[in-house]
Amino acid sequence: MPKYNETVASPGMPSTGNALTRWIGHAILGMMGWKLKGSFPNEKKLIFIGAPHTSNWDLIIALAAMMAVGVKASWMMKKEAFFWPLGGLWKSLGGIPIDRKSKNDITTQMANWFDSVDQGYLGITPEGTRSKVDKFKKGYLRMAYAAKVPVFIVAIHGPTKEVILDKCWDLTFETEVDNRRIKAYYDKTYEGIVAEKG
Repeated sequence: MPKYNETVASPGMPSTGNALTRWIGHAILGMMGWKLKGSFPNEKKLIFIGAPHTSNWDLIIALAAMMAVGVKASWMMKKEAFFWPLGGLWKSLGGIPIDRKSKNDITTQMANWFDSVDQGYLGITPEGTRSKVDKFKKGYLRMAYAAKVPVFIVAIHGPTKEVILDKCWDLTFETEVDNRRIKAYYDKTYEGIVAEKG
């Protein structure tokens, strides 16, 4: 586990915070008995997926890990939630407004978002639920293909209490193939906090 003043940031990674906030992130993980392993790649833009998602604790652990890394992570939220005075807050926290009534579908909107930024890391939970699923939702792949960005694997591994920043997946650009292989990799390699759910 990195010491609080060691960085696991990469040169290309969109960053936020400072040594103090990274220390706080590591301290929260440490108090919960968790540790951080790995680092993000030297990529300016990517989609990172987080799984297995089996517990309400996942969000707290993930937020602490992101703080410890110092990554500026973005996430999607419906446009209607970006009303005053909360709109500015959501954007400052990484929220990206999604217009479900737009002529452009979500894939196109996110491809346009990636085109509009110099650096951007979009986080997605591909299961879409805390319940056990047979397959991941495929939207993250459609977005990655359209935006021409890598898909990076992040895992919450319950048995060892580790948040693991794993690797960029070697995409075939065949949605069913990629989705099946990524899900199989998670199933083989990682186990969620609530084992029977993931």
